[in-house]
Amino acid sequence: MSQMPDKAKAKNRTRPGGGKTAKMSDRFFPNQFPDYVPPPEAAMAGEEASFSRGEDSLTMLLSLPHPALSETLKRSALDLKDSVVRETWELSGRRVKDHTLYTGVLGTAYLLFKAYQATNNSNDLKLCSQIIEACDSASADSSRVTFICGRAGVCALGAVTAKHAGDERLLNYYLTQFKQIRLPTDLPYELLYGRAGYLWACSFLNRHTGGETISARRMRAVVDEIIMGGRRMAQKGCPLMYEWHGKKYWGAAHGVAGIMHVLMDMQLKQDEIEDVKSTLRYMIMNRFPSGNYPSSQGSNSDRLVHWCHGAPGVALTFVKAAEVFGDQEFVQAAIDAGEVVWSRGLLKRVGICHGISGNTYVFLSLYRLTGDQKYLHRAKAFLCFLYDRGQRLISEGKMHGGDRPYSLFEGIGGMAHLFLDAVDPSQAKFPAYEL
Repeated sequence: MSQMPDKAKAKNRTRPGGGKTAKMSDRFFPNQFPDYVPPPEAAMAGEEASFSRGEDSLTMLLSLPHPALSETLKRSALDLKDSVVRETWELSGRRVKDHTLYTGVLGTAYLLFKAYQATNNSNDLKLCSQIIEACDSASADSSRVTFICGRAGVCALGAVTAKHAGDERLLNYYLTQFKQIRLPTDLPYELLYGRAGYLWACSFLNRHTGGETISARRMRAVVDEIIMGGRRMAQKGCPLMYEWHGKKYWGAAHGVAGIMHVLMDMQLKQDEIEDVKSTLRYMIMNRFPSGNYPSSQGSNSDRLVHWCHGAPGVALTFVKAAEVFGDQEFVQAAIDAGEVVWSRGLLKRVGICHGISGNTYVFLSLYRLTGDQKYLHRAKAFLCFLYDRGQRLISEGKMHGGDRPYSLFEGIGGMAHLFLDAVDPSQAKFPAYEL
C-alpha cells in the first residue's frame, strides 16, 4: 500500500518481497499448482479436486472436498482470531493506539464481527462492541473520515454491531455520530483517506441498517464532487482521472479502480455511467502486455500484483462492473486480470492489502461472478498454501508477515477473515471493498 510517506517507503525497500530494488521473481513464489481439470462424469460425488492423495500435507489438503476443507479452515480461523484478539487487544491492556480498520484494533473488531456471523457466538459480538467503544473514544477528534482509515469506519461498524445486538440506544448514538462527520474541502478522492472511502462507509451502513439510513441527497453531494474532480483531470480517452500525493494512481487503495468501484454503488446519471465505463475501458486498453496494470499513470514498472496496486484490485473492480452493467467486456477483463493473479499472485506476503490473502479474494469473486469451478479450485489452492505453509514461512523469514503482523489488512487478521469467508465461497467479499 502506498499510504506511507516516501521516506518510510524508502526504508522498506530492503525488506523481503518489497520495494523497487527487489527482483520480480523475489516478490512471489512460483505457482506449481496444476490448474483445474473438470472431473470425469463417473467421478464419485464430492471428489471435486483434480489432485491425487499423497504424503505431502499440501497435496492432501488440496484433495479434500470443499466442505471438509472449509471446516478445517474455519477451525484455523477461530484460533487465529483468538490470537489476534490477544495480541492486539488483551496484551495492550485494552488501550487503543491505532483505531483504524487497516492496521489498528478496529480491524480486530471487524474480524470478531465476521466470526460472529459465521458462528453466532454472542461473546464475539460483545467483545466487538467493546473494542468499537474504545475506538470511538480514541477517534473522536480524528480528522480522517473514511471507513478503512478514519472515523466513519468506527461509527459505521459500531452502528451495524449495535443493530445485530438489538441495542437501539447505541445504534442511534453511532448513527448520530456518523451524520456529524464533515468532509474537509481539501479531502482527496481515493478510497483509503478520501471521499470514496467516506462514500463506501455510507453504502456499508445502508446495506446493513436500511437503504435510506444515509440519504441519497447526502451521498449525491459527495458523488458530484468526485465526478467533477475526475472530469477536471480528464485526459484523452479517459473522462475521469484523479491524483493522490502528486501521482495519478490506478489501483484500488488510492486510485481510479477504487474510486470507480465505489461510484458503481451510487445512483449515477447516464452521462456519469458512460464516464465510468469509458474510464474502465481506458484502463483495459492501457494495461501492460502481461495483463497486469500500472500502479500509476505513465509507470512502466510491471511489478506489483496486489489489491492496492495492480491486477488484483482492478480485477475486483471489473467484477463489480460486470455485475452492475452486465457488459461482457468487463467479465473478460476480470478474467484476464485473474490470470495474472494465478500466475504471479502467490506473493511472499500474507496480508489482504498486498499479500496472498487479498489475492485469493480475486478467485472467490470470479467464482461468484461466473460460477466456474476453476476459480473455486484456484481459491482453494491459495487457501491451502496459506493454511499449510503461511505461518511456517513467516517464522522462517521466507514470507513477510506484515509490519503489523496481527492486523486486518497487513497480517494474519486478514488471513483469518479469508478462512471464514471460505466456508461459503459464493458469499465471500473482500473486506471493506466488496459490499
